[in-house]
Amino acid sequence: MEVTIYEVAQRAGVSIATVSRTLRGTGPVADKTRQKVLKAVEELSFTPSRLGVSLAEGRHAANGIVFPNLAGPYYTEVLLGYEEVASELGRSVLILSTKGRGQVRDLVKDLAGRVDGMVVFGQTVPEDLVTELIAADLPLVFLSREPIPGAATLRSENSAAARQLAGHLRGHGYDSYAFLGAPYAVGDDVSERWAGVSAVLGSAIEPVLTTEYTVESGYAAALKLLRSRHRPRVLICSDDEVALGALLAAEELGLAVPDDLAVTGWDDIMAARHARPALTTIRQPMRELGARAARTLDELITGGRAASSHHILSTELVVRSSCGVHPLEESP
Repeated sequence: MEVTIYEVAQRAGVSIATVSRTLRGTGPVADKTRQKVLKAVEELSFTPSRLGVSLAEGRHAANGIVFPNLAGPYYTEVLLGYEEVASELGRSVLILSTKGRGQVRDLVKDLAGRVDGMVVFGQTVPEDLVTELIAADLPLVFLSREPIPGAATLRSENSAAARQLAGHLRGHGYDSYAFLGAPYAVGDDVSERWAGVSAVLGSAIEPVLTTEYTVESGYAAALKLLRSRHRPRVLICSDDEVALGALLAAEELGLAVPDDLAVTGWDDIMAARHARPALTTIRQPMRELGARAARTLDELITGGRAASSHHILSTELVVRSSCGVHPLEESP
């Protein structure tokens, strides 16, 4: 396993800033302290990285943000909210999308060495590198994942909204469901949505894999599922793009939505409102999520906020015609 600058500092009994100054020769370090650092470097066979020698050396007036992907309206909205606030705060934004990229660890480390703080989406960064970044005292905000000691986390509410959605659908009298949108990572948004709907629907719902959270993946997974002998009555989709793909698959197979098949999404992107039928979904404040991330990171950088904090933004069930007419809504 790669040795970190934090481990060198711990072995030598000094701060990572002192290790950095020793290795770069950029500041005063007592000879005794320098010898302790160099001894620790030798004992651990430490090779300095750009991250390790850069973090404690001044301001860059830049923030970094790491996404798994930049395609699609969800990431666009989050990024727009982030960039608007970062611009107001006088900070430039360096963006890293890891989709299709090799050497993600090196790319993230390089970015960390060029910014004052960083926002990371979900489980985009390996957990051991997350630990290293936190240990190096880099201001960090993680989006859409569970709380992490030593870092700020921010997400939209999932569990209660998922239970509310499932309860609404159960009130229609439907008896078979599929959750379209796995695989998911433990603690991420989609895992919380699955936990919420399955807690209400129990054995009446099954998870169905999609390769990605996109229209194309939703279409492919739904087409295969709807052609099977055990076609569910309802598709609860992990996000609106997957749901839009499911609507296309239903149309191709001649299935009427919602008469033959009910479909729901999550996010409330613009296309959800204009789809035909309009999509029942959970509205989450995507742009506000990005804006709050930028403000939170700035507060961490300037010392206005403690390193560890966790905030959850409210979401809202939006009922439209894709889930059918609820019995209680029918005219007498």
